[in-house]
Amino acid sequence: MAVWCQDEAGPYQTVPQAGQSWEPIGKARCQPHEYERNGTAKLLTLFHPATGHVQAKGVTNAPNAVLHPWLKGELEAVLAALPTVTTPEAERPALAQWQTWEGRPCPHLRPLRLILIWDNLAGHLSPELVLWLYHHGVLPLYTPLSGSWLNLAESLQRILKRRALDGQHPQTVEEIITDLEETVAGWNTAPTPFRWHGKRYARRQRARVRHHQRLAGSGAACSLPASIAR
Repeated sequence: MAVWCQDEAGPYQTVPQAGQSWEPIGKARCQPHEYERNGTAKLLTLFHPATGHVQAKGVTNAPNAVLHPWLKGELEAVLAALPTVTTPEAERPALAQWQTWEGRPCPHLRPLRLILIWDNLAGHLSPELVLWLYHHGVLPLYTPLSGSWLNLAESLQRILKRRALDGQHPQTVEEIITDLEETVAGWNTAPTPFRWHGKRYARRQRARVRHHQRLAGSGAACSLPASIAR
């Protein structure tokens, strides 16, 4: 089963962006205090956590009329690259069966081939789009309210935004879109797979341990995290 995540990043404005930038020592970049708002840009994102590959497109806005055709085209390309399913559904793994997710047999549908994780937005619940997904073997899974962090596309988008825009002052929407799409192309040359409890998780755990072992205001350290009085 292929698992992909979808999200729309932004909006990004034509204003000075906070963050670091590469500058000569002692000559930090000074951002202007006056600027013009020349519109906003968004980044349509379809992310494959298992490989780290991302398919994205910069747009000025993302209504259903823009998002749905783009998403259908990208999913059709992904599905065309997947192996053809020849095994009867009853013999497939439980998570690759419609009945596992729907609670009933669905013989009128194509074999389940892909799970799409995305936010619980009104546009994502459009009957025409949902029916299209089902009839193409795609199961949409909606993140719960206040649970958008379960969509790994959001984690990737934060990385892309930081690499593309931090410390910059884009003057036009086209410049923002170009920077984002070039960053996506660079990412795809050596993508990083996203895995639960992977390397990033291990680094965060080590950082937490070091943080708790340090005693605030001194160079001393304790061997175990300090307990909290209750």
